[in-house]
Amino acid sequence: MARNFACPYCYETFTAREIQFRCNTRLSRSGRRCRAERDQVRVDRLGDRGEVGPVFTADGRKPVTDCPQCGGETTYRVCPVCHSLLPVQFGMVDNRLIAMVGARNSGKTVLMTVLLHELMNRVGENFRVSLMGSDESTMTRFGSDYQDKLYKHRQMLLGTQSAASQDNRVDPLVFRFGRIQDGLLGARSQPTVLSFFDTAGEDFNSRESVELNTRYLSNADGIIIVLDPLQMRGAQELALDGTVLPPAESNTPQHVLSRITSMLLARSSGRRAVKVRTPVAVVFSKMDAFWHQLPAGSPLRVHPPQHGRFDVADSLSAHEEVRDLLKQWDGVSLDQTLESNYARYRYFGVSALGRTPTPDQQVAPTGIQPYRVTDPLLWLLSEFGSVPKQGRG
Repeated sequence: MARNFACPYCYETFTAREIQFRCNTRLSRSGRRCRAERDQVRVDRLGDRGEVGPVFTADGRKPVTDCPQCGGETTYRVCPVCHSLLPVQFGMVDNRLIAMVGARNSGKTVLMTVLLHELMNRVGENFRVSLMGSDESTMTRFGSDYQDKLYKHRQMLLGTQSAASQDNRVDPLVFRFGRIQDGLLGARSQPTVLSFFDTAGEDFNSRESVELNTRYLSNADGIIIVLDPLQMRGAQELALDGTVLPPAESNTPQHVLSRITSMLLARSSGRRAVKVRTPVAVVFSKMDAFWHQLPAGSPLRVHPPQHGRFDVADSLSAHEEVRDLLKQWDGVSLDQTLESNYARYRYFGVSALGRTPTPDQQVAPTGIQPYRVTDPLLWLLSEFGSVPKQGRG
């Protein structure tokens, strides 16, 4: 049976043979040229009204083919569903789709930005990995809309627009992740395509909106669920004095998790598996508000070991510490939901900023001091074999 691949832009699946091509509209050897035109599929799927070369069908397993209209050679391989230009070597290297979800005000957009920034810099150097935008849109958007606003202008990021407000279109950030490995012939890079979709909290306000706006969850290779402990009644009483509490939300962490779980289980109904097999990183953000409550020896108060491998023992220690905290936060039902319905999940406690933002929504004067923000993604990548592990568990 032919292997299915998921598009990193629309998350629809197809085989390598079904990948289509787009003419590059350059002058061919025969002196002919295709005219750029509006692609109605891109208009409907992506809202892109720009003019591009025509799409045609050929054997998508090949990296290059000739346009049947002008005879020109093209390497532009596109998704057969949304007509997005696929990353170089798509289908030939690992392709991992990472969905990042959470309720409104959970801090997931800031977390995603700091996580990617850290992988591009300090943590990337330690693990000998590189991360770069896979397309022009990702490089431009991540730079101007995310990284510059937070790091250069020190502004807190606005909440993610819901899919419903964008005609159910999704705009993932797609990156090329590479890990340098030493071999007999010298250092080489093992590439992986990573696609991140930051879901708006409003997309989890009801079962219907989950079904409508988050179909990509069922095709994701890994899911990062970001939960704000400050939205849990028991945790609010333990937070550091002066911590800015989020507005009262009916969309609690338990409600968000329950709706995601219901959707994932519904997609697998009729199969023998009774639990969700997709690895799920359950991330509790804003942990700096609770550091004063933790004992000095707590694994949540120390940074992970810096030896270029994902430390399994350290991760499991943090996992158990979070599980203990859930008892204090009135979150036992959340733990039971995960235990009953997920085969592979791991808890994480992180702080993207290290300090509570100022009342006018600026980064604290002490600057951005991230704490364990890359742990969830590194765990997922270690599960995929994209980064090395140390220890068992």
